[in-house]
Amino acid sequence: MTEPVQRLRGSLPRIGIRPVIDGRRRGVRESLEGQTMAMARSAADLLTRSLRHSCGLPVECVIAETCIGGAAEAAEAEDLFRRQSVGLSLTVTPCWCYGTEVMDTDPLLPKAVWGFNGTERPGAVYLAAALAGYSQKGLPAFGIYGRHVQDRNDVSIPDDVKQGLLRFAKAGLAVAEMRGKSYLALGGVSMGIAGSIVDEDFFQDWLGMRNISIDMSELIRRMDEGIFDEDEFRLAMRWVKTNCREGRDPNPPKLQHPRGRKNREWEISIKMTLIARDLMVGNPRLGDQGHGEEALGHNAVLAGFQGQRQWTDHFPNGDFMEAVLNASFDWNGRRQPFLMATENDSLNGAAMLFGHLLTDTAQVFADVRTHWSPESMRRVTGRKPSGRAAGGLIHLINSGSAALDGSGRQRLKSRPAIKPFWEISDAEVDACLRAVKWCPANIGYFRGGGFSSQFTTAGDMPVTLSRINLVKGLGPTLQIAEGHTVSLPPDVHRKLDERTDPTWPTTWFAPICADSGAFRDAYSVMSHWGANHGSLCYGHVGDRLITLAAMLRIPVSLHNVPPDRIQRPSAWAAFGADDPQGADFRACRHFGPLYG
Repeated sequence: MTEPVQRLRGSLPRIGIRPVIDGRRRGVRESLEGQTMAMARSAADLLTRSLRHSCGLPVECVIAETCIGGAAEAAEAEDLFRRQSVGLSLTVTPCWCYGTEVMDTDPLLPKAVWGFNGTERPGAVYLAAALAGYSQKGLPAFGIYGRHVQDRNDVSIPDDVKQGLLRFAKAGLAVAEMRGKSYLALGGVSMGIAGSIVDEDFFQDWLGMRNISIDMSELIRRMDEGIFDEDEFRLAMRWVKTNCREGRDPNPPKLQHPRGRKNREWEISIKMTLIARDLMVGNPRLGDQGHGEEALGHNAVLAGFQGQRQWTDHFPNGDFMEAVLNASFDWNGRRQPFLMATENDSLNGAAMLFGHLLTDTAQVFADVRTHWSPESMRRVTGRKPSGRAAGGLIHLINSGSAALDGSGRQRLKSRPAIKPFWEISDAEVDACLRAVKWCPANIGYFRGGGFSSQFTTAGDMPVTLSRINLVKGLGPTLQIAEGHTVSLPPDVHRKLDERTDPTWPTTWFAPICADSGAFRDAYSVMSHWGANHGSLCYGHVGDRLITLAAMLRIPVSLHNVPPDRIQRPSAWAAFGADDPQGADFRACRHFGPLYG
């Protein structure tokens, strides 16, 4: 495994912990100092033990140097946090404090308050007062409060509090890690797809990111002028020859490209991968060659490649580039994925970015292509679907590109999984590579050739499908569908898969359904989906996405997350506690985008 590295410019955000206290001296404050600081240290220990940044480096916490009993100490903590690159703040206390005098007033920091649930000290009373103050001042904050009463000397963190702290912290880190980074568009609008009309207001106002746009001709320039690492290119060529098996050519014999041209397409595909990565994050080796500007990259945490059609009508498609960059490994070993959206669909790219920063795993870009009802499956295959497929399936199948991790050949507790790169074994990398074939591109779609990644995702994985949509006059909304991947009998899979392009990667997705509404069956989910693409993330992580969306003020228009897992700022209840979805829309509109 390559060592975890921070490959983007800017300090990694830290978590600031604010132990607040009753400021009265002569025995009151003095009696609380030990317990208050113990809460802060317990929270820091939990967060540093449990979390990493998505690049693999450990998360660090900064605890205020003293307990905060008033405005002066609050200012000292704010100054410390600014110097230490704190990106989110957690206030903790077991006792009463002077609410607005000790609060965190930085409008850009996601913030939460953990009030100790104990009868000897009124931590819960302070929590209510503090959250009222944050709401009154227009600074949404998350309230974290244990369900069960603890004894005053109990320094343990209850499981429900742990869940709340970790959910808040990981989402807050995601907010901070996006801020100041770039979305890099390689090309423009692909085939009129609305998501590839890159909306700079969305990235700047809601995510705090900048936008960079580069014509795809830059790839040609760098290939022609040799602005890439030749040594790494040769290493990559050897790796491809060893690990990337070609699949069948789906084209009629008269349209199939000769072997010599296919070999050239492999070379171009590999160079595209190297160059796109260098455009995103830079490469010091280019500086050694005298290309100082190109060596810097664009500090892009996310990119998109237009491809179709102005590129793919003449050059090899971007399928290899996208599939390998989005994977957790390549010829250099295991490493953090380089997120790249197919067809420059920046909105689906944003959903990929959310999922990656919240789970540290590779994300699967997919077309939300076909709903297969049980009746249709039985008519076409002659077999009645059963198990999770009994209620119908959604066929997720990207046009030739998806992260190789999406094959589901990694294992967690003996089940198929997608794991952070630092947890993946060499055997699991090999298993993913063996599960993928690289089929010559369908010339009808891709006249310039190339190779499409072909695999079928293993069944029985918990997954979450998500998507950002833009609505004129409303702004961005987020859609979420938790569900499972499904393995079909080989003959059933073959009959269904071959009705589209069998050289592309397939995932059979069964959303978790309810008795009514948009999740009453798989058909309803697909009919409510807002676009032709979705981002598939390992795990049931809809609750994390909801927390992150609330921090960014993006309302969630569709989800199937149970209410007991939903965590939003306390102010959201003021917009209609009995109508949480409507309240989410009203609160997000009222507070406005985080950076707007």
